[in-house]
Amino acid sequence: MSHDPLLHEVRLNGAVPRHVAVIMDGNGRWARERGKPREFGHRAGMRAVRASVEAAIEAGVEVLTLYAFSAENWGRPPTEVSALMGLLELYVRRERRDLKEKGVEVRCIGEMDRLGPRTRGALQSIIDHTRGGPKMRLNLAISYGARQEIVLAARRLAERVAAGTLLPGEIDEALFAQQTYTPDDPDPDLLIRTSGEMRISNFMLWQLAYTELYVTPVLWPDFGREQFYQALLEYQRRERRFGRVLAT
Repeated sequence: MSHDPLLHEVRLNGAVPRHVAVIMDGNGRWARERGKPREFGHRAGMRAVRASVEAAIEAGVEVLTLYAFSAENWGRPPTEVSALMGLLELYVRRERRDLKEKGVEVRCIGEMDRLGPRTRGALQSIIDHTRGGPKMRLNLAISYGARQEIVLAARRLAERVAAGTLLPGEIDEALFAQQTYTPDDPDPDLLIRTSGEMRISNFMLWQLAYTELYVTPVLWPDFGREQFYQALLEYQRRERRFGRVLAT
């Protein structure tokens, strides 16, 4: 039983978001402020990943989606891309057993075929090892781009129309959503973005249509359990204000 006062407040405060998505931003700036290379910031960001996963489990979040590596990130210097892939592999080695014990099911969303065989193999191992975890689903968005996801979904439906197994008039929002990377997940209730940037950065454009946005100036390596619970409390305040029809 946790004695965290903020967590206690979250539990007392009402509905917790079923699905929280996070744009983990600010690793490079955090490192630069300390006179260190960007890779130092990415490594520090791994601690924030663990803290957010633990906080989400404690609060009762059903799905946590973390934007780990965007399709656009392939354009970064090769040394940084290589370091990020190495950190992904390190994350799998370090966290696989613990995530399974905590009942977390890991999935990866994005263009996995763009990853090198070693990184892809590491991610597949954590997916296989944690399959069926009953407590929470952790989606790692890797080599992910939302426009690419939408184009892929449209292409899949177009192929079915061309094959004669689907009529254009049968395509609706529900059918389209089934072609995305997250057909089994509720849409995010809350999007958290760290480092103060007011952008969605090509992340879950279809799924974020009605999502509450929470932007904090805190850089990702400094984002811990307390900051995660603060975001949930802010979400709960908004829900209480706008979610009811007031008596007249």
